[in-house]
Amino acid sequence: MLATLISILWGGNLVSVKIGLDVMPPFWSAFWRMALGVVTVSLCGVARGVSLRMAPGERRYLIGLGMLFAVQIALMNSAMQLTSPGYGVVILNSYAVFANLIGHFSALEERLNGIRIVGLVLALGGMLVLSVGQPGTLLAPNPLLGNALLVLSAVLLGFRQVYTRWLVQNVDPIRAVVWQMAWSLPVFLVMAALTEPMLTGKLTWPPVAAIAYQGVVVAGVCFVGWAELLKKYSAGSVSMYAFLVPFAGVALSAALFGEKVNAGLVTGIVLVTAGVAIVTRAGGSRRGG
Repeated sequence: MLATLISILWGGNLVSVKIGLDVMPPFWSAFWRMALGVVTVSLCGVARGVSLRMAPGERRYLIGLGMLFAVQIALMNSAMQLTSPGYGVVILNSYAVFANLIGHFSALEERLNGIRIVGLVLALGGMLVLSVGQPGTLLAPNPLLGNALLVLSAVLLGFRQVYTRWLVQNVDPIRAVVWQMAWSLPVFLVMAALTEPMLTGKLTWPPVAAIAYQGVVVAGVCFVGWAELLKKYSAGSVSMYAFLVPFAGVALSAALFGEKVNAGLVTGIVLVTAGVAIVTRAGGSRRGG
């Protein structure tokens, strides 16, 4: 139930990113989102009596998680200036395939077998259809570059799932999420200050609400809930619920931006979703740690 709810909420993430980018450039958008996320998760940790202080042996691993997170989010936000949320949410959702592929080499994850490799090929085929099949529009001024950046972001997100799964076996999930965002904050602040204006238009309630959604709901509630799931279940098993994300994201994009659901988008959704379902379900739901 928790994984299902989080996946549906995550479906609105790239849609809200697109809305926020109307007036906040990518690095400033990421900075304010993570600042809200740090406050939200810290309050959650205090309420639950979790110590947020890093233990002596945790620092380098949490810094590594923060840097990985910063690069992945920077790629995602930059991509969303160039491509549409409908296509973007499906491409990013392929992270589940990369999590399973990378997890093949982790002792905590399931190994790939023949049927899961078939799923991997299907999902990658769908990602290729989506990456090259989107026409340039006002909603997607440079879809080829934007989609390519999203593929890289999906690879890093898959790796981050496996890394987080390993890390939370010994680090409280709330502490891991807090420091994941906290270490990314100076990166986003420096890059924003050096390369972007703080605002590119009039600040109205839709982008403010979008940033709040990203910071409180996604970076707060969803990140903590997902990390808690990764403490109990493999990254591959948890990511099987990701098949819900593209449907929620595409529906929201169509409703809010009027994005047309064309044959290429439908083909990509079917292939990626089928591939993710095969790769993750064929791996079972082995508990770990």
